Amino acid sequence: MKCKLNALYLCVKNMNRAIDFYESFLEQPVTVRDEIYSVFEINGFRMGLFAYEKMKENHTFGSNCLPSLEVADKDILEQKINGMQVVFPITKIGENWVCEFKDSEGNHLEMTTPF
Repeated sequence: MKCKLNALYLCVKNMNRAIDFYESFLEQPVTVRDEIYSVFEINGFRMGLFAYEKMKENHTFGSNCLPSLEVADKDILEQKINGMQVVFPITKIGENWVCEFKDSEGNHLEMTTPF
């Protein structure tokens, strides 16, 4: 099988709060704003925000699937997680610095940067 991962989505309880969080965090405006499914275009990758409760869907939240965002250096990584709820502190793993934090909706995200 040949495939390409083009997108992912995160379940959100409050779309406006989630958009505000990601516009600030990603330092870019939302590409598509919608009350059910909003999208951020990140270098050709689509990251969606899905208001699952408005569609009457049930979801179990967990930390087994982590969107991983890479930044240029450790200083940027430290700046971006400042004030966040960090659930895995900055740790050297292999050739990278890695950490994990929660977004405004309780989703876990990972950030990395080369060592």
